[in-house]
Amino acid sequence: MKGYQASYACDPNKSRGRQHVEPGGGTRGPRDAFQRDRDRIIHSISFRRLRHKTQVFVQPDGDHYRVRLTHSLEVAQIGRTIARALGLNEDLTEALCLAHDIGHPPFGHAGEEGLQTALKAHGGFDHNAQTLRTLMLLDSPYPRWPGLNLSWEMLEGLAKHNGPVIDPGWAMREVDGLYPLDLHGWSSLEAQVAAIADDIAYDNHDIDDGIRAGLLSIDQLIEVPFVAASWKQVRARYPDLSVDRLVPELIRDQIGLMVNDVIENTRANVAAAGIRTVEDVRAAGRMLGGFSPALAEAERHWKRFMYATLYHHPRQIAASAAAQKIVNELFLAYHANPALMSDSWVAHCDTSEPDKSRHIADFIAGMTDRYALSRHSEIYGATQLPEGFVL
Repeated sequence: MKGYQASYACDPNKSRGRQHVEPGGGTRGPRDAFQRDRDRIIHSISFRRLRHKTQVFVQPDGDHYRVRLTHSLEVAQIGRTIARALGLNEDLTEALCLAHDIGHPPFGHAGEEGLQTALKAHGGFDHNAQTLRTLMLLDSPYPRWPGLNLSWEMLEGLAKHNGPVIDPGWAMREVDGLYPLDLHGWSSLEAQVAAIADDIAYDNHDIDDGIRAGLLSIDQLIEVPFVAASWKQVRARYPDLSVDRLVPELIRDQIGLMVNDVIENTRANVAAAGIRTVEDVRAAGRMLGGFSPALAEAERHWKRFMYATLYHHPRQIAASAAAQKIVNELFLAYHANPALMSDSWVAHCDTSEPDKSRHIADFIAGMTDRYALSRHSEIYGATQLPEGFVL
């Protein structure tokens, strides 16, 4: 029994195929194209590295904080729940959710800003394009072609899950040149669901990590009307329990509320637009999957609050500055002496620009937090790190 029913769900039997024709056209086991995409992600080196890459807190001192890997798993759970309710292809949705952060460098957005600075003269750096670059060119377990050779629908969804790419950077143009992804069009509903599942996951789980780190409190959170309403209901259900016992319940309630809103609003959008096929979804000219207008506005308010109180907290700013410095100094060291990189990377390092700098950025982007810290210490010696870093 297939895991989708809607006529506008992506059908693996109607996939546009893969960039490289695979000999024999067979499968290893009874799996369709999108199931194989998901499994290729799970078994990839780049996915495994996410367990040591920053989500919010740089090298957090504690085993209970989220990292890119656990975040991606949580996004996949939410995405699959929404996809099932909407009759979409669950396997493609799950694969997109699992892969969406693979292009992030060490130290999260701080590392991305460091590489953006380093590559300023050579086209810049974008983690979404780096995800495609990694999966199409760099992570290469197969003997006859580079990359994981994922389906067109998978690659298209990763490129456009946040909407059409109107002004692609160099990395996105490069992968689009290898396998055109219709960058100026809209993506499938599976990709749109993956994008909103990402928002739901980090909106809520960053609260959990922020409270655990002592950077957020319930008193601060209930300044946000959306959170205050949920907290009031939780307290009414469990008036005799302590605050710390109720924070997980608050987060569960909010995730449920947001998931239900997405399901109801997406169904309404699909009906209003007369959507019947995947082609109708791509031709709709707008995002169909997402929050209702009221919840979208509440979520934007929530994000502004989180940036002001958590992401831009003085401790976070200090850690981010240190992370950017580490990334920048690694780039400078490798650029001055490429022989400092791993042997396989040295062997393929071009001497001309911009290829040299982009190759070095690929090497750094693939690092985990701890590997980047270790290599930096080997080159520059012991570094004084702010609170929040653990070697």
